[in-house]
Amino acid sequence: MLVMGMMSGTSADGIDVALARVNGTPPRLRTALLAHVAMPMNVSVRKEVLRIAEGATCTAGEISQLNFRLGEEFAAAAIAACKKLRVRLADVELIGSHGQTIFHQGDAVAFLGRKTASTLQIGEPSVIAARTGTPTVGDFRVADMAAGGQGAPLVPYVDALLLRDEKTGRVALNLGGIGNVTVLSSQHGLDHVMAFDTGPGNMVIDGLVAHYTKGRLRFDRDAKMARKGRCVPTLLEELLRDPYLKVNPPKSTGREYYGSKFVDKLLEKARKYHARPEDLLRTATVFTALSVVDALNRFVVPRAEIRQVIVSGGGARNPLIMAQLAAALAPIEVIPMSRFGIPEDAKEAYAFALLAYETWNRRTGNLPSATGARKAVVLGKVCWAEKPVTRNS
Repeated sequence: MLVMGMMSGTSADGIDVALARVNGTPPRLRTALLAHVAMPMNVSVRKEVLRIAEGATCTAGEISQLNFRLGEEFAAAAIAACKKLRVRLADVELIGSHGQTIFHQGDAVAFLGRKTASTLQIGEPSVIAARTGTPTVGDFRVADMAAGGQGAPLVPYVDALLLRDEKTGRVALNLGGIGNVTVLSSQHGLDHVMAFDTGPGNMVIDGLVAHYTKGRLRFDRDAKMARKGRCVPTLLEELLRDPYLKVNPPKSTGREYYGSKFVDKLLEKARKYHARPEDLLRTATVFTALSVVDALNRFVVPRAEIRQVIVSGGGARNPLIMAQLAAALAPIEVIPMSRFGIPEDAKEAYAFALLAYETWNRRTGNLPSATGARKAVVLGKVCWAEKPVTRNS
């Protein structure tokens, strides 16, 4: 099958689209990433996504409207990506859309008299199916949560298919808005894969950049701002006492923890330590890297022999993060995902193409050892399609 995967991460800075050719059955699944492109998201839509994801007051109607409006954005991204890549939309046989997370509560908490965990990804897949004329799989996380899991991370299933090596212990590290790791032991198969969210990826850095530039910039390209500053050791030590870092896996986190409230507290601490903007950015960047190092040393190294850390996501393009990881993890080798033929920004969209393929074939796609689910389950909901339905202008 020719399958399209689409992903918008916690930063909501665009929609990544990946095209993959997939056939076979695990463990002999044969797959190739054919192309990848990043499509922009409407500025007003992104602003509303971030507002609601940060917990701002909103109505049920606003969430419903945004769900469908964002579905139109994903559909438009799919159609535009095909044009840009010179692929006929009619040749795409299946779409897997992760959607946009606006809420994630992985651990059950008291709610209306019962402990409840939940997650919500919007970007209505039925709209994508209708506009593209292509069957679309969406809402991947809820089946895992219904089975007692955290609904995250889901990419470890694909990490294991693509990167596991029988001779070399590896960790697949993705640094999107949030950092997450998949531990691929050379001695164990899929039933022993360990994975969890380590803490912030680019989210805190991006939030500080947006604050200091009044929204003019969204991220610190090539760590230019951070490299002008000095790390504040006392503040870094305080950040490394973050309670989330000590929580045992399986665990997951998101914007509700490391979003604007965390950034606001960090800005208060900067005033306390008289840190310049560049100093705070450098400290936050080093904290991001060291939170990963802390997670690996605390939860992974005592259990598995690791020789390589393979980095994907936007953080792989941050030279300060990569240098800090390499220095702190030596002699473990830190390698960008592109060395394996997959662009750093493509992996998650590619992953949801493969997960959609598994769902289409009624095969399970979660790893209970990673999410904490009681059992492996088929992920997602299939939205059927015939010919595209054009929307009235």
